Amino acid sequence: MTDWIDRPKPVREGEELDTDALAAFLHDRLGLSGPLAVEQFPSGYSNLTYLVRIGEGEAARELVLRRPPFGANIKGGHDMEREFTILQRLAGSVPVPEPLALDDGAVLGAPFYLMERVRGVILRGQMPTGMQPDAETMASIADAFVDTFADLHGLDLDAAGLADFGQPEGYVQRQIDGWTRRYGRAKTDDVPEIDRVAAWLGEHRPAESGAALIHNDYKYDNLVLDPDDWTRVRAVLDWEMATVGDPLMDLGSSLGYWVEPDDSPVLQMLALSPTTLPGNPTREALVARYERATGRTVERPVFYYVYGLFKLAVIVQQIYKRYVLGHTTDERFAGLVHAVRVCGQTAEQAIEKGRISGLG
Repeated sequence: MTDWIDRPKPVREGEELDTDALAAFLHDRLGLSGPLAVEQFPSGYSNLTYLVRIGEGEAARELVLRRPPFGANIKGGHDMEREFTILQRLAGSVPVPEPLALDDGAVLGAPFYLMERVRGVILRGQMPTGMQPDAETMASIADAFVDTFADLHGLDLDAAGLADFGQPEGYVQRQIDGWTRRYGRAKTDDVPEIDRVAAWLGEHRPAESGAALIHNDYKYDNLVLDPDDWTRVRAVLDWEMATVGDPLMDLGSSLGYWVEPDDSPVLQMLALSPTTLPGNPTREALVARYERATGRTVERPVFYYVYGLFKLAVIVQQIYKRYVLGHTTDERFAGLVHAVRVCGQTAEQAIEKGRISGLG
């Protein structure tokens, strides 16, 4: 099973780092020296993630570097300092990589931070057949997914020093308004389904369900699994959108990624996460499992699922606009507008049928 440890690939053209400047930084800040090699983890659509190897033999270190994408509006998002601080404060309570060093942009021309590499397995939407867990293992991984999610939402914010990392009051309304504005700014094509879904969310907003630290991008490929026991979570990654807010909105974000085997073939082709593999619960069963693990009641699952799809559509649209404007040449982004449309269509199906599973 250790053969499937997540591994990097050569750095994509146009996303190279200044290795001389990075080597000097590693020496000055962390006391590390020796041969330096940089590769890139190819998955993910937002912040860029690199593997940095420095030194030789047993003394070599493996670090992970995170920086904003080239061409991104750094002032408007991609806050490296905030993500770094969250990792610092979560240490010991939620499984996260150890944060090591932060730079404000003076070294590489953009802010970045370094953390210790956590070796493990990451399940993605597209995996080799031999890597796919059997149904029993997949069911146990899904349980670990929910249990780790419940631990995160049950975190004592004051004890972790994270109570001031968000404004939970009015969170639901702000999210609807905020993602609607972001969509308007990122819009390139006319997708009327998304416009209708945005209006529906504004008209059907539920009451706040409470306050918790929420990840806002919690899905299988942000979990590092123990290579010797895939049912154990070694680390939760990608905290760039984390904040304090309504935990059921966080659940909605995760439901947006949770594709079922009978969903639209177009939605399945997006390969958002390996949730169609045998052993995975349906979205309805996932919500029930979350309720048992947290003691919370999810009274409006359709709203939260529709919100998750809408939010996903906006994120994808933002990425697609970067491609349209030429800020990235990554060909994975070329057809993302179709994903935006499918999200809107699926959301409207859930609204019409009044359920979150069996929409195919």
